Amino acid sequence: MESLAIAAALVIGYGAVSRRLRTTVVTPPMIFVAAGLLLGEGGLGVLNLGLEEEGVRVLAEATLVVVLFVDAIELRLPRLVREAQLPARMLTFGLLGTVVLGTLAALLLFDFQLWEAALLAAVLAPTDAALGQAVVTNRDVPARIRETLSVESGLNDGIALPLVTIFLGLAVGEETAASGRTIAALVGAQLGFGLLAGAAVGALGGVVIDGTVRRGWMDGLFRQLSTISVAVCAFAVAESVGGNGFIAAFVAGIAFGQVARDHCPHAADFAEDEGQLLTLLTFLVFGAALAGPALADAPQPQTLLYAVLSLTVVRMLPVAACLVGTGLTIPTVGFLGWFGPRGLASILFAVLILEEADLAVESTILTIVSWTVLLSVFAHGMSARPAASAYARHVSHMPEDRAEHMPQAMRIAGR
Repeated sequence: MESLAIAAALVIGYGAVSRRLRTTVVTPPMIFVAAGLLLGEGGLGVLNLGLEEEGVRVLAEATLVVVLFVDAIELRLPRLVREAQLPARMLTFGLLGTVVLGTLAALLLFDFQLWEAALLAAVLAPTDAALGQAVVTNRDVPARIRETLSVESGLNDGIALPLVTIFLGLAVGEETAASGRTIAALVGAQLGFGLLAGAAVGALGGVVIDGTVRRGWMDGLFRQLSTISVAVCAFAVAESVGGNGFIAAFVAGIAFGQVARDHCPHAADFAEDEGQLLTLLTFLVFGAALAGPALADAPQPQTLLYAVLSLTVVRMLPVAACLVGTGLTIPTVGFLGWFGPRGLASILFAVLILEEADLAVESTILTIVSWTVLLSVFAHGMSARPAASAYARHVSHMPEDRAEHMPQAMRIAGR
């Protein structure tokens, strides 16, 4: 109960000064990670949390599900379909390039076997837009760029999860990582069933809530609770049929937003508030139970080097390569490449490794992941607001027919 009281007090304390901090480079994840480091196992030891506990995994999963769902509600499906080229490139060639480059870097810097290196690279491949919230919420940044980052962070953890599962199985010596199925079949099942389950549950949930609200049947409280339940239901349905629950949650948010957004603004706000609370608690747990022990001993130079490379070259080079031919300016490519923060998904994957694996290099992988996420929390958090403002000024001088502003279909048509 002492840990619960401390966590609640931290939320209240941050809330008391949250408006004053909103215009600064200090972000909520930075505050809660720092609090976890100070109060957790590597600090004062008054916040007692164990990563082996099932509750930590449930917290991380619940946080990711709600955050993905809420972020997706704000996306406009027609615009996404019309402007799918950028996120599609980043989710395919960009993501795979990041895994390949991350694997090569791990093999060069550490005494890893191939699948151990690939596992580390896959764990650190997905991005977390929540750490750069000032970027995706800045209306002066072109909608096409903001939504590209949102869609990428919403879908890439679901795409990376099958790779993590496969590489984890191969790293511990299993002949196959998915009960005899090929990599393509596993990824296809995760994506396909996740997309179908998310679309079906999100659309059906939106229709039910929209219809009952119109008729005055649904109480305001249950309008909010039902919105959260749509995300949970989509996740559970997808997982039960062999799909990816995180992809399902994100797609459910898109589908839900198309049919119920205008009639359930308060419900969506409630879901966003819940997602924010869960995010803060997850970063508190990360600081106390994962990053704290990792920082207790001085890191090896190659650990810090890999963390820096993961946030820069390993991410930015594949992004730049996959965006060749899109007509985007170099500052835009650099902007998209830099804002690939590592956060919730990587934390969740690290917990999965701790629970399910028995690797000789397990502690090394967890240390590298901890340092990478820790650096990302502060580097991307501190740079989000000033970088978004600087980039907004850059694009404000561009004509409307530039690739940063125009839908890809219109640009190709020459209109």
